[in-house]
Amino acid sequence: MFLRPTTLIKHLITPHTRLFSKSLPPKPPLNKRKEEKGGENRRVREGARSRGLGHTEPDSHSHSHSHTHSLTSVMSTHKAEDLSCRLQQNGMTNGFGPKTPFLIGVAGGTASGKSTVCKKIMEKLGQDDIEHSQRRVVCISQDAFYRPLNPEESTKALKGLFNFDHPDAFDTELILKTLRQILDGKICKIPNYDYVSNSRLDTTTTIYPADVVLFEGILMFYQPEMRELFHMKLFVDSDADTRLARRVMRDTRERGRNLEHVLNQYTNLVKPAFEEFCLPTKKFADVIIPRGAENTVAIDLIVQHIRDILRPNQVSEDGHQAKRTRHNSDNFFKRPH
Repeated sequence: MFLRPTTLIKHLITPHTRLFSKSLPPKPPLNKRKEEKGGENRRVREGARSRGLGHTEPDSHSHSHSHTHSLTSVMSTHKAEDLSCRLQQNGMTNGFGPKTPFLIGVAGGTASGKSTVCKKIMEKLGQDDIEHSQRRVVCISQDAFYRPLNPEESTKALKGLFNFDHPDAFDTELILKTLRQILDGKICKIPNYDYVSNSRLDTTTTIYPADVVLFEGILMFYQPEMRELFHMKLFVDSDADTRLARRVMRDTRERGRNLEHVLNQYTNLVKPAFEEFCLPTKKFADVIIPRGAENTVAIDLIVQHIRDILRPNQVSEDGHQAKRTRHNSDNFFKRPH
């Protein structure tokens, strides 16, 4: 049985990923909020006692669809916990700060299509041809945060013997610092990385405050403190043979690697690292995208969700937008359920 597109969107995005429903009203005075919250809690407790219940049960209907989609579906949703509650507990409920962008993590194996998925999202939103300082949606790659290598590691890397897919290959502290700067709405600079020499360049790329930030990389969900910063987590799932073929073509054509080194590196380092570090993080994803960038239906659904976040200043495919209020973007967001 096939679901209509509108029904499919509800199954996939509500309630796991569509976190906002109403425009954020003005906040009442602090004392009044405390009184209202205290009174509401007392009423809930009294109502539960009157029914002889020790606790109140959540609405089962809102979560009934999270386990009904298999990986053969257009998109598969996984929900370990309620997203809005988790964000509130972490003090990062989107839209409550002066500039809190919607942060989307995109993970997946090597050459699974993460960058291509992000690129297609940017294209469909008309953000790829806009000047960087004016973009409302930006994309950052974890590859930019490979840590500097010492001479011994550099020698191993040139021979294809250094494991760039291991968590220790990344500058995790710098990634966390950058993510927090993004969430604070600050301008930040990220390193530029040279894949041929396996080293950072002297130049950097400036990332300006945006309403939606895509952060992609193979191990975006591996570190718990990093994983908890994302408002939404996507996992791009592609066939292993396809990923190997893409990696061989990419590393030999674009990065000047020797074919034998590429194959040895994949067999001895990349594949084991994927199975140990990357694949287990798939369970943390809110949305799984089978077949990567070929899954246009999944990408369209994600794009539509991002458009909902960017309302009322809608972004069309040609990049036109009626009005821009970059430094007051909290009014684009809506209060979580």
